[in-house]
Amino acid sequence: MAHLTTRSGYQSLVERLNKAPQGAPPSAVLYEILKLLFTEEEAQLTALLPIKPFDAKVASRAWKRPLWAAEKMLDVLADKGILLDVVRQGRSIYILPPPMVGFFEFAMMRVRGDVDQKLLAELFHQYVSVEEDFVKDLFSGQTKPGRILVNEDALPARDTLEVLDYERASATVEAASHIAVGVCYCRHKMQHVGDACDAPMDNCMSLNVTAESLINHRIARRIDAVEGAEILAQARERDLVQFADNVQRDVNFICNCCGCCCEALGAVKRFTALRPVHTTNYELEVDRQACNGCGKCAAVCPVEALGIVVEAKPEAGKKLKKARVDPSLCLGCGVCVRHCRPGALKLAPRAERVITPVDGAHRTVLMAVEKGKLENLIFDNQAHLDHRAMAAVLGAILRLEPIKRAMASQQMRSRYLERLIGLAGKVSKRNRSV
Repeated sequence: MAHLTTRSGYQSLVERLNKAPQGAPPSAVLYEILKLLFTEEEAQLTALLPIKPFDAKVASRAWKRPLWAAEKMLDVLADKGILLDVVRQGRSIYILPPPMVGFFEFAMMRVRGDVDQKLLAELFHQYVSVEEDFVKDLFSGQTKPGRILVNEDALPARDTLEVLDYERASATVEAASHIAVGVCYCRHKMQHVGDACDAPMDNCMSLNVTAESLINHRIARRIDAVEGAEILAQARERDLVQFADNVQRDVNFICNCCGCCCEALGAVKRFTALRPVHTTNYELEVDRQACNGCGKCAAVCPVEALGIVVEAKPEAGKKLKKARVDPSLCLGCGVCVRHCRPGALKLAPRAERVITPVDGAHRTVLMAVEKGKLENLIFDNQAHLDHRAMAAVLGAILRLEPIKRAMASQQMRSRYLERLIGLAGKVSKRNRSV
């Protein structure tokens, strides 16, 4: 592939990344990032990979290379953290994760000498935290990549029984098939930029298939559920927010985030109207009578949702300080609750429950429908369709609410899909009438 120009290889890769629901808008900075992470040949080959999971035979056909050569290159890309791979029934299955949460983070989850990580960190900071196109694209649409987990210790005892397992960091870690920990991408990046806080660095947790791949390629360190629970407890003691994969099943990550370094929490403050992350199913309530206006809650809030206001008390002719919460910013994380000595803060169930996608396929289809990219997901021309991957996509479509199914049908204009959606609608109507 020596005849390809540097621009053409990386341009093809950018086009391929933007076929997926979570893409990366073109930018001069993005091209510099990709040149650090990929060789020209790797960029061109990665651009030919399908969106859905694939095996080495699919890559071999797409690359027009012998199977052994394709397997060798796939292993190189997995070692770099560009691809994720897992072995199932003796067969390696690969997937190209999105830039975020994906190979951007994996590039900074360990200290490595093969890449100039200081330069990479500066480029990431410019692309994600200074420029706006990437963040706006990442968090557009109703369905977000990540969600906040509630601090279980902050809930009243009577409410803890109502928290579902997928809403608990502790239950999510305990149920994981694989658990790994690596260097926090956000704080590692800010360390190189010269603006990191003193929160623990070694607490970025990967779970299940993502952890399996990162462990195998020495990108993250394998841990057990006991150490995982200790990391969660330490994070809560440091007033860090637990931020997870926005799915109920097979969660792939739990980050322990600070408001100063975390890109997701930073986006909450910068782009409030986009609602960049899904909140918990709880919201903060302030007992104005009990509040003494000490300001400790406002000091620890990671997204500055709490403030102290001065209120007049007419009958006494005095001015009193009271905490006030901004509902549009509040994550419902509960970080502030344990700092309130008078007991003026509590988490209460939200009036409208936050809906979490069932699994990765469900979330991906939702995002594809909302961003008008469903056609890319189903008719992936990069390689032959895998029946299981196709079944997962169609199954996720059939789980969509009626309005989203209609949007999917309109995007696809496929008779086959319309028949499936029509059948699903009839079944749903029949079930409601029973």
